[in-house]
Amino acid sequence: MSERIYNFSAGPAVLPEQVLREAAIDIVNFHNKGIGLIEISHRSKEFMAVAEETETLIRELMGVPAGYKVLFLQGGASSQFFMVPMNLLKKDQVATYLNTGTWSKKAIKEAKLFGQIEVPYSSEEINFTRVPADHEYTVNPASEYLYLVSNNTIFGTQFQTMPNKDAMLVADMSSDILSRSVDVSRFGLIFAGAQKNMGPAGVTVVIIREDLLERVDEAVPTMLKYKTHAKEDSMFNTPPCFAVYCVGRVMHWLKELGGVEAMAKRNQKKAALLYDAIDSSNGFYRGHAEKQSRSLMNVTFTLPSKELEADFIRKAAAQGFDGLKGHRSVGGCRASIYNAFPHEGIEKLVDFMATFAKKHQ
Repeated sequence: MSERIYNFSAGPAVLPEQVLREAAIDIVNFHNKGIGLIEISHRSKEFMAVAEETETLIRELMGVPAGYKVLFLQGGASSQFFMVPMNLLKKDQVATYLNTGTWSKKAIKEAKLFGQIEVPYSSEEINFTRVPADHEYTVNPASEYLYLVSNNTIFGTQFQTMPNKDAMLVADMSSDILSRSVDVSRFGLIFAGAQKNMGPAGVTVVIIREDLLERVDEAVPTMLKYKTHAKEDSMFNTPPCFAVYCVGRVMHWLKELGGVEAMAKRNQKKAALLYDAIDSSNGFYRGHAEKQSRSLMNVTFTLPSKELEADFIRKAAAQGFDGLKGHRSVGGCRASIYNAFPHEGIEKLVDFMATFAKKHQ
């Protein structure tokens, strides 16, 4: 096996090498049972134990209180854009959405199919360079929930603190779940596609307050009701078994490292090192996000010209720094440094950035 490169991709993203090695064994011979993990029945006692342990670890690491269900669903986070309003909103009811990037725009579009959607804040006119402070918008008292995307992968912005409003929070945490401590009790529903901080693509984790399960209209198709999956402990149909298993192994890895609080400190150090390199470059590197909204997961920046950006990305890739090309909505570069991304990779990238800047300034 050749030396592993540094994967800065926004997702599917870097996974702990320890987890990859464990999965490589279990996919062929699960627990020395002579059968591969992806061959066993999802209703077997072996896989049921995997699913139960994975849920238990998520509850422990996130501090999920009693009265919440943890679900393992399919369809990606994008399916949650319509499942949330389909289950929680009626045509004559109001919900509030904050428009802070591509994924919130997509969620707003879907939500309008099911209810009255108000958008009291949008940073689209400034190309989503920031997220709002509480005083910058109001929430209609009649609103059923306040929807936000906690971290915006494309634009490199993040809510440093969650909104403090008199409204039930619903959050897409796909790109920063388990990267810092969150008070789950403040949320009615949290969802996250796994392929950034939790595991491989294929499973979406939904944490939902149990009383909300009964809001759904009976006309909603069975598979699209949260209460269907809650009642059957995510086993109503065949779940994405391998992805659920991998999430469980990542949870083990995270627990061994000291849990979410320890990971938050690691993430802060990694991001600080990279942002310091950008800020101290005398304008050669320029961050896209405003400083008070900077993401600890996705660092977006540009160079003085598109030609230099292309050269930077090409030469970085030759040095083993993969996935640094920014999204077309922003251009430039993007370094996604999720939980499993190693600190040494940031150190080496920063050294490369300094050398590159010195040659071209």
